[in-house]
Amino acid sequence: MTLLEDEALSFVRELIRIDSVNTGDAATIGDGETRAARFVQARLAEVGIDTTFIEPVPGRGSVVARLSGSDPDAPALIVHAHLDVVPASGQDWVHPPFGAEIEDGLLYGRGAVDMKNFAGVILAVARHFARSGIRPRRDLIFAFLADEESGGVWGASWLVDNRPALFTGASEAISEVGGFSVPLDSDRRAYLIATAEKGVGSVRLTARGEAGHASRPRPSDAVPRLAGAVARIGEHRFPVVRTPALTKFLSEFGHARGVVFSDANLDAELEEIGFVGRVIAAAARNTAAVTVLRAGDKSNIIPGRAEAIIDYRALPQGEASLLAELELLAGDGVEVEQFRSMDPIDSPIDSGLIEVIRAAIADEDAGGVVVPYLLPASTDNKHFARLGVHGYGFVPLRVPDDFDVYGQFHAVDECVPVESLYFSARATSRILQTA
Repeated sequence: MTLLEDEALSFVRELIRIDSVNTGDAATIGDGETRAARFVQARLAEVGIDTTFIEPVPGRGSVVARLSGSDPDAPALIVHAHLDVVPASGQDWVHPPFGAEIEDGLLYGRGAVDMKNFAGVILAVARHFARSGIRPRRDLIFAFLADEESGGVWGASWLVDNRPALFTGASEAISEVGGFSVPLDSDRRAYLIATAEKGVGSVRLTARGEAGHASRPRPSDAVPRLAGAVARIGEHRFPVVRTPALTKFLSEFGHARGVVFSDANLDAELEEIGFVGRVIAAAARNTAAVTVLRAGDKSNIIPGRAEAIIDYRALPQGEASLLAELELLAGDGVEVEQFRSMDPIDSPIDSGLIEVIRAAIADEDAGGVVVPYLLPASTDNKHFARLGVHGYGFVPLRVPDDFDVYGQFHAVDECVPVESLYFSARATSRILQTA
């Protein structure tokens, strides 16, 4: 084991042991993110790396450091990881969520995949470069961020709005969710790179009627009218859209498997390639999910108002058509109000950065193929996009073929193979040195 690999594992474990849970509620969030940021700052200072510590509100700390590259004309690369994690309370963990225990070659803990693994790895890589006198080709801006799990309000979003100079000259960013291996065929693996992300937003449906006694119901009452709208939206399937990322993914997997994917039967065909197929199915079309219902609070009173919240995920250039379709599905007498939205992002699939990533993976795994895909969720890359930065999701992890990395996000007994962290440290070092 090299010092780089040893430090990567050590830092991931130490970060997991810092309870930096982000509940989304200021009243219940402690100082864990700041303690994690101060830990990172101290480890960087030990090898002479200058840092900027930012704490917009108490307890919500982030750290940014910049390493100078050898090519002054090359644009900078932002390398970022968030230090907060989702709660583990109410889940039945076998291994303590903040214990960072290792058993049978697996490291357990909240953040093992989402995403203290990458925070620990890039911290180790930065120290490795500083100790070894390695100058990357381009400036590297390491950002260890608060609040990603609640939209980045006090982390990436705040920094973009209030401290954009920290990211001067950056053209690209690399972070979650991608880089993990999935079986491609009998002896090769695909390493997915997120070149695009769906937009995310919320819509409120409101039906109104006349409140009254429950003994005199009418079809025009608020609840049945809303129920009809909710049922139509829940049953609706938006059409498949062949985005550049989806087209490339289907081409690569289709060639390896000897199949031609069809739009008409795409869900069933993707199911045949295993757990990764379900991720791609969610990324193949716009989606809308009913997540909240509110109406009356007494059984013998017909409420005069009923409300539903719809969480939608829009493909690049797909939000307008999605919202128009929701209006039609809601039907007459149901108000549709959009009240939250983050735009999709879409980065080039022919970037030089992707070629560097391909070369690094080939050095570590001769059977590895880097394949673009569209992430059906969101990362802090959306915030950096406001600065004109193209974001990519790639945290390199070679894992056993039956290990579902995507399924570890926010899961009970979240874990990552220790050997995968060593692989991650080596591959990330190669990528960042030559990117």
